[in-house]
Parts: sequence; C-alpha cells; structure tokens
Amino acid sequence: MRIIGIFTAGILAGGLIIAAIAFNNGPVFSKSGTNRAGLVGGSGDLVADGASASAGPSDWEYRWLPPKLPEEIDFAGEKTPLDRWEVRERLDRELLVNSYLHGSTLYVLKLANRIFPVLEERLKANGIPEDFKYLCVAESALQNLRSPAGALGYWQFLNTTGKEYGLEISNQVDERYHLEKATDAACRYLKSAYNRFGSWTAAAASYNCGLGGYSRFSSHQGSRDYYDLLLPEETNRYIFRILALKYILENPERSGFIITEEDVYQPIPTRKVEVTSSIESLVDFARSQGTTYKILKTLNPWLRAHSLTVRPGHSYTILIPR
Repeated sequence: MRIIGIFTAGILAGGLIIAAIAFNNGPVFSKSGTNRAGLVGGSGDLVADGASASAGPSDWEYRWLPPKLPEEIDFAGEKTPLDRWEVRERLDRELLVNSYLHGSTLYVLKLANRIFPVLEERLKANGIPEDFKYLCVAESALQNLRSPAGALGYWQFLNTTGKEYGLEISNQVDERYHLEKATDAACRYLKSAYNRFGSWTAAAASYNCGLGGYSRFSSHQGSRDYYDLLLPEETNRYIFRILALKYILENPERSGFIITEEDVYQPIPTRKVEVTSSIESLVDFARSQGTTYKILKTLNPWLRAHSLTVRPGHSYTILIPR
C-alpha cells in the first residue's frame, strides 16, 4: 500500500503559453468561458475580464498564487486541528502541491463520476466512512496501477496483504484488480485498524505504514494521535495529502478545475455472466458473448491469463457490455 504519485500537465496553445491560473479566494475566470484565467500584464497586475493588457504577448508571464486554506476540515468526521501551526503548514504544503497537478486532477474528476459510486456503495455496506474514497485517490488516482514495490490495483495491495484480507491472487485471477472485491478487502483492513487504534485518521495513516509500523511509532512516542506523532516522511504527508484531495475534489471550481457533466466519464452499461465451469479460451468466450477479448479484459482486469480454471463448487462473475 503506497502513495502513487500523480503527474503534472502543461497547457500549450499554438506554441505560445498564454493561460495563467491564479488562486486568491478562487481562480480568476470568466463565467462566459471566453477567458477562464486572468492574464497578467507586464506590470504584474491581473487583467480583469474584458480589459486589455497594456503589454504585448511577449511581456506576459505566469503568476502562481497559493490556494487559501479552508477555515476547517475533517477526515471521516474527525476534526483536523488547524489551530496548530505545524498542522496548518503540513496541510498548506499538500494543498499547494496538489492544486497545481492540473491534468491528473482533471482526469481524476472525470474518473470519479464512474468510480466513486462503486466505492461509496461498498464503503457504506462495510460500515466505513465515505471519506476513505479519497484514500483510494491518494493510493492510485482511481486507476489499476502497479507500484515499484509491487503493490497493485485501486487500493494498492501487496501480494501477501491482499491474500491476508481475503483476495484471490494467482496466475489466472488477481482480485487486487477487482474494484468491488479490493474495496471490501480494504474495508476489512480499515476495520481492524480502527479497532486497534481507536480513530479513523490513525487507521488511514496505518494503511500507508502498516499496522505494525504505526503501533511501534505509537508505543515509542506514547500517543495514538496521528497529529502528535513523528512518522516516516511519506506517512507524515499521507493524511494531509488525502485532506488536500478531499478539499480539491469537493470544491473543484474553487480550486480552478472547470469540468461539466459532458466532460465526465459515465458508468459503462454491463450485464453479469456467472461462470461455473472452466474456460479454455477467453478469446472464444468473449466472442460467444458478443464482445472482444480486449473489452472483456478491460471490464474484468482481474482476469490475468488467457484461460480461467474454475474449481468444483466455485464460480466467477464476469462483466459483459450490454
């Protein structure tokens, strides 16, 4: 379970960069959509919508302003102590960094329309606070990724940890790539962590450094409170990264991300086929279901081979496009 870095993207138009994003109580942009970002003139002043810059294009420069911190924020109903200077500065760092990951954040916003309803349904069914969907964003940017350490899927399970929490992992089936089943496994972990540490914030932090790791730091420093502990750098930043993602994704326009209903990815209509006997060729199976091997594997990324062995008394549910 590791944080997956999200990559930055630039904006290029006709070989000349002319857009500037400014954060000062929100981005400067036109409601008409004709000028979504305030342009900066040679004097350094923002040019208001409808006004003309006194300087020519060769004098335009970027002006990057830090986003303002929210007055209050919480994770899973547990209030973040923003009255503490070091807590404010740690959140400020992650909000600043993640506010300027333009391309990847827009992609997450597109994916969220498809992925979040599934996460929310499974989190609710397992009694886990909805805010943990932002932990999934921090882990994988809502994609089936592989980390350098070998953690896989939306929730970034290592092989041994995935098996420990009930996922089937073999050369033919890897349920770390199964959104619903991997979410259920993450919920089992988070429940055990909550029961051990007594807070959802600590449970989320332990998802990054492990139950044993969090316990050792907690015992040594005499506290279970995440905000009181000195942890490895990645875990020190982990909750604040999640909080920053929560704030940005819940307030996209406030953070300068303009996206419409037409922009987002819609859920894919599918039907379920229950398989109770082995499939020698998934290519032939896909054709028999009126689809292609490519689409079959895209909708069922947990299928990792060209065939599927089904043990007696066992079954698998495969998604087929409608």
